[in-house]
Formats: sequence, structure tokens, C-alpha cells
Amino acid sequence: MTSDFDWKPLALVPVLAALALPLVGSPSTWLTLTVAGLAMGLIVFIIASGLTLVFGLMDVLNFGHGVFIALGAFVAVTVMGSMGNYVAASSFWLNLVALLPAMLVAMAVAGALGYVFERLIVRPVYGQHLKQILITMGGMIIGEEMIKVVWGPEQRPLPLPEALRGAFIFGDAAVEKYRVLAVLVGLLVFAAMVWTLNRTKVGLLIRAGVQDREMVESLGYRIRRLFVGVFVVGSALAGLGGVMWGLYQQTVIPQMGAQVNILIFIVIIIGGLGSTLGALIGALLVGLMANYTGFLVPKVALFSNIALMVAILLWRPQGVYPVTNR
Repeated sequence: MTSDFDWKPLALVPVLAALALPLVGSPSTWLTLTVAGLAMGLIVFIIASGLTLVFGLMDVLNFGHGVFIALGAFVAVTVMGSMGNYVAASSFWLNLVALLPAMLVAMAVAGALGYVFERLIVRPVYGQHLKQILITMGGMIIGEEMIKVVWGPEQRPLPLPEALRGAFIFGDAAVEKYRVLAVLVGLLVFAAMVWTLNRTKVGLLIRAGVQDREMVESLGYRIRRLFVGVFVVGSALAGLGGVMWGLYQQTVIPQMGAQVNILIFIVIIIGGLGSTLGALIGALLVGLMANYTGFLVPKVALFSNIALMVAILLWRPQGVYPVTNR
């Protein structure tokens, strides 16, 4: 990071948490809400990070991103359902034997669908934002119907592995075990993305492609192949996020991706279109705001994140860390 790095947006998360403490009153309740909000935020970040990369590099408004979320969750239902003995075991390591394959298979299937989605649906409408919105929304509707054909239209349970049930007790505060795992997975994804974007040649090409696609192409690099790779990775991350979100809710439905889409777009607008760090900050703010307002004023929770987005945009109209001017 350079010496002129803007640190102000990084203060938003601790400031929001500090402002909530006197309103909540009880430190133990505040700690429980804060960890829950961070966990929710990092799950949303996993989902949104792929979409913000896709928009930042490819200039594609993919409103069909939700289908990869739902697909990942339903794949996890099948994989974990076939490994019931490992899911029901009291050993955390045996639970991981079920959970890790579910995540990897969900990412692989969502990534494969992303490849098909890009070739058949997105590729014909590059550079045409209105058509992108319409055709990707149509693609998501078709994807949801295909999920209903394979898994059925009804709600399906996705229970937590036995060792991830319950909570850690810190004095009077209870921190759910799964939320701690969600925080760790989210931070791992963020660290992997930052390392890839800042320390590898692929990351250098991605960042260069965001800033000046024509220059990258003039140097002999096939930016289109890079586009496809980014789209596949973004879809795979959405599949992973779908697994995490499904376990967070402990139920999955074919429409879950469309429901989460609203949060995703709020996050990437707050963060600045194309910014990974901005998406992280936006996701954490969204998660904390949802939990604090849900506890303090439940009726306000329905639109609290929209109000948060408006407040951020009044401060910084292009988001907290804008990468490109759209």
C-alpha cells in the first residue's frame, strides 16, 4: 500500500460498532450481535467479491449471479446428505470431511455453470448494459426453474454439522461456533484474493485490464480468456457463498439467490464498483447494520441497509474505494 492510501473508510466498521454499544446497552449482547454481524458480512462478501470482480474487469452487470448461489447451496444439500455419518459425528474433523467436499463440489459445479452462462448468455451482450440486465435476469429465472426440476420446488434443510452447533460462552456472551467458522472462511477468501490481485502476474493483468483493457491487449495478452476465467472464479465464489449462506439459514430454496442479490448489489455499490477491499467494508457494514437494527428496531431493519447505502453515497458518490469511473 502506498503512503497516500485512504484509511478513512476502514474506520467505518469500528465506528459503527462503537456507536451501537451504548444503544444496545449490554456488552455481552453487543458482542454476540457484533460477531453475528461480522459473520453475516463475510458470507455476503464471499458472494459479492466475485460479482465486483466481474463488473470491475468485464463491465458486466450480471443480475443472474443469484443462480450460482442457489446452485451451490443445493449441491451442498446433496453432498452433505450423502455423508450423513460424518455430518452427525461429534468430531469437528469428521464434520470437515463432509463440509470441505461440499464446498469444493459446489464451487466446481457453480464455476462450470458460470462458464456456460458466460458463453451462451453474457458474451452476446458485452458493452450493452440494458440488455445485460434483462438477459441475465432471464438466465437466473431459467436457472431457478432448472434447480426446481432437479431438486424440487420445496424448501430443503441444510443442517449444520454436529460439532458446529452450539456456541462458545465468554462470560455472559454467546458466540455461535458456525459464525466463527464463517468469519475465518471469509477472511481466508479475502486474503487469497488480495494476494492473487497484488502478488501474481494474473492479478497484475486483472488490475491492468480494469484500468486500460486496450493497453493490455496491445501487449499481446488475450484479455477475453482472462474475462472468462474471472467470470468462472466469480461464479465459483458465489457457489461457496451459497453453501455458507445455506448453512447460515439452515434451509435452502430455489429463490434464495434472488433474495440475496439485493444485499450483494448494496455491498458492491457501497464498496465502489470493482473494489475488493471496498466490497469487504461494504459487506461488514451491511452485516453489522442488519444485526444491530434487527435487535434495536426490528421494523427499521427492512430498509436499514438501503439507508446505509444512501448515507455512504452522500459522502462518497462512487463508493468508498472506487476503482473505475462508470
